[in-house]
Amino acid sequence: MIYHVMTKDEKDAWDADPGRPYAPASLAADGFVHCSPDERTTLAVVNAFYRTPDRPLLALLLDEERLGARCEWEAAAPAPPPGVAEDVLFPHVFGPLEREAVVSVLEVVWDEEGRATALAPTG
Repeated sequence: MIYHVMTKDEKDAWDADPGRPYAPASLAADGFVHCSPDERTTLAVVNAFYRTPDRPLLALLLDEERLGARCEWEAAAPAPPPGVAEDVLFPHVFGPLEREAVVSVLEVVWDEEGRATALAPTG
């Protein structure tokens, strides 16, 4: 399983067209969909890059075997976020995410200081 962080705006786009695969802006901008290998790394990514977006902030839990696009595990460039070891590889999906690959949608849980501390089931 791999994780993909989804902002409120991306969630709105996801909800607007439920019959289509999901293609976040990073697919067009970077050529792949950014993902993380586990919950701990996902939380580090959230704390490094997503501290101020409109909430809720969500994470898709994806079954890598159900993805139609290739997934390559690559080193973070230029460096991993704080708290993530240099040797951690990140899954990059080179195409849209099929909805059939989504095992669950999780919501980021925040502490009183604004740090992401956990991922919890939505609803």
